Amino acid sequence: MQERNLGELRVSAIGLGCMGMSEFYGSRDDDESIRTIHRSIELGCTFLDTADIYGIGHNEELVGQAIKSQRDKVVLATKFGNVRTPEGAFTGVDGSPEYVRSACDASLKRLGVDTIDLYYQHRVDESVPIEDTVGAMAELVKAGKVRYLGLSEAGPETVRRAHKTHNITAYQGEYSLWTRDPEDSILSVCRELGIGFVAYSPLGRGFLTGAFRSSQDFEDTDFRKNHPRFQGDNLERNQRLAEHVQQLAAKKGCTPAQLSLAWVLAQDEDIVPIPGTKRIKYLEENLQAISIKLSQQELDTINRLFPPGAASGARYAEGAMRRVMVEAPAKRRTA
Repeated sequence: MQERNLGELRVSAIGLGCMGMSEFYGSRDDDESIRTIHRSIELGCTFLDTADIYGIGHNEELVGQAIKSQRDKVVLATKFGNVRTPEGAFTGVDGSPEYVRSACDASLKRLGVDTIDLYYQHRVDESVPIEDTVGAMAELVKAGKVRYLGLSEAGPETVRRAHKTHNITAYQGEYSLWTRDPEDSILSVCRELGIGFVAYSPLGRGFLTGAFRSSQDFEDTDFRKNHPRFQGDNLERNQRLAEHVQQLAAKKGCTPAQLSLAWVLAQDEDIVPIPGTKRIKYLEENLQAISIKLSQQELDTINRLFPPGAASGARYAEGAMRRVMVEAPAKRRTA
């Protein structure tokens, strides 16, 4: 496995998104998920991504259990900020300094570690200046509880203000052939500031693999069943995009997933995709994308077929869309 830099942090060129092991993408199988994490480490994919709300804490516990005897082999990333009830209802975003501290301590306990390598604010709190949130995160670095800081789905000016408060190492945003939104502004800001970009859902929530033809292909507990891009006319139009991927992959002699990941990897050395899976066979398939090199002609063809904005439908339901690319409020000046 090759490696790349996220700011000052060195990670495997492809990471493993662990969210679906606990929630959102159908039923769980903890034993298979742990085997998948172990196989990931064996293959050199050692950048593991989780968050405190995935499975309402279960995902951090699962990852912690899986890496218990191999902590020194992985770069561990988790997130805070989204708040849910024990029953799973989303209640808002909290970026207050008090919450930052308590959330970190809770994550450390669930993960069973002394230090988190990369700690993200999962979503921006529209009621708390980013200077206050990142200031509290910086205190965690000083205390040795966190090594590096990150942001996810923050607006560009918030990123600039955060970076002035404390060095931001990584920015996590959705990026794939059917979600090229970061190219509009946030990627240029990250590059200007020396912040690495972590691409989540680089396979279009699995859609670009060609595995899904209708909403009936998803389990009842799969959130994609109610996702705008997987419904009605949107699904039909997006299916034609997925067919392009399948045709290009067949011509290249690889799978649609590998072609999609190879495209993300080709965008620059400062981008690290973190495809999620809970099965070893898909993990091994995804990691083989590192050896697939796309020529300029192939990239031009892909970009022609998948221009920015090609996907039909919003990337989240309305409520969740209001929480992406958010700008934090200005910090009040004291007399």
